[in-house]
Amino acid sequence: MQDNLYNLAFERSVLSSIVFEPSQFDELSVTLKKDDFYLPAHQDIFQAMLTLLQKDQPIDEEFIKKELIKAKKFDEQVLLEILSANPISNTKAYVDEIKDKSLKRHLLTLTTEIKRVTVEEELPSAEVVDIVEKKLYEITQDNQTSDFKDSPKMTFDTMEYIKEMKARGNSVLVGVDTGFKELNKMTTGFGKGDLVIIAARPAMGKTSFILNTVNSLILQGKGVAFFSLEMPAEQLMLRLLSIQTSIPLQKLRVGDMNDDQWSNLNGAIDRMNDAKLFVDDQGSLNINQLRSKLRKLKNQHPEIEIAVIDYLQIMQGIGSQDRHLQVSEISRGLKMLARELEMPIVALSQLNRGLESRNDKRPMLSDIRESGSIEQDADIILFVYRDDVYLYKEEKEREKAARAEGKEFTSTYIEKEEEDAEIIIGKQRNGPTGHVKLIFQKKLTRFVDAPGYAQGVETVYENVDTKSANIEMPQVEMPSI
Repeated sequence: MQDNLYNLAFERSVLSSIVFEPSQFDELSVTLKKDDFYLPAHQDIFQAMLTLLQKDQPIDEEFIKKELIKAKKFDEQVLLEILSANPISNTKAYVDEIKDKSLKRHLLTLTTEIKRVTVEEELPSAEVVDIVEKKLYEITQDNQTSDFKDSPKMTFDTMEYIKEMKARGNSVLVGVDTGFKELNKMTTGFGKGDLVIIAARPAMGKTSFILNTVNSLILQGKGVAFFSLEMPAEQLMLRLLSIQTSIPLQKLRVGDMNDDQWSNLNGAIDRMNDAKLFVDDQGSLNINQLRSKLRKLKNQHPEIEIAVIDYLQIMQGIGSQDRHLQVSEISRGLKMLARELEMPIVALSQLNRGLESRNDKRPMLSDIRESGSIEQDADIILFVYRDDVYLYKEEKEREKAARAEGKEFTSTYIEKEEEDAEIIIGKQRNGPTGHVKLIFQKKLTRFVDAPGYAQGVETVYENVDTKSANIEMPQVEMPSI
């Protein structure tokens, strides 16, 4: 059985090949991890090679020995065995074999872990399933890491990140594109591992806003996972098609279109057929179910770069605890999942109606329903605000009051096809707060950049009706840090 779990000869051969041909280590260090080696002394030698690579020093016998002595892990006999092993030409086959045996060892360890949490700790079955799924995801994604990162590792990764940012020139986009130029400038995009909260009162357009971001990303070929707890997938698709084609949503719903609009719609349908959009419209979902689904989807489709939940307060809690505790568990779970999957998770959220009693109805952090844990866990909190929603509501209330008193009422409210909108950045862990002006096109349920905000990421469009789609396609790569 042990022979099935490790092969020391293969490990020695791979390490020997690196010493005799260090140029291949750049590529191998991406595939191989320290824990892939069974023998602790082999792990130490591989770690010494990684340290030398980070320091840009030669990966040879003398420097490896020097690093091992410094770490008090030098074993002369093991190093001699590696140096005396014959270098191999087909390194990939040997590496694949080492990785295969490493995976089996990790799976064997997992079976022991399952027994421990199930029998010895007597954890609830839902927690056991979550632990197992998380471990399996880490194993299959090769995310086996040490408990701590030391200073050399952190400084090396940080310098690589800074160099990558410098190579981009003046690009403002670091994370996932929001779809809006000025918002990209303010946030540098939604970062990997970020929990982003988009909050608003009903009818402000928080779903419409995030669908503009989704539309921008899928037309760039990016993958998006969307958990729609309130709206069927078909309704989401109708909204996306309206955003892309500039055909009013109501016309799409009833099929009332002229020949040009039908042609435009067919073109949008063809684009959406190729989109990497995955929608789960199950009406009820708890944090454990969401974690399980998103891990599996991300494993099957690594191209997914963002997940959206519409909306947070509809998610079910676990157990019978107080609702505030349930929401706290949900928000913390989403934050940890974003870090685990190294992608932003965007959750839409409701606001308390108390803000409507204020003269200035622009929302603030304390207006978020069950706000304590959400405010703490979120990296970015955005509020969607349109003043015209309240102006219209006030006009209707005045009309109702006048008719109740038997008075004649003449409306002074003029309904606009395009309304001013604000995206208020209420919190940003790594950037400024403030606001961004947008325009909301009501018939299309579409937000667009406001005039005067034309600076930002340079864009290139290919084979897309950019006038109707309002998309940005920055030609940049995502950072590795």
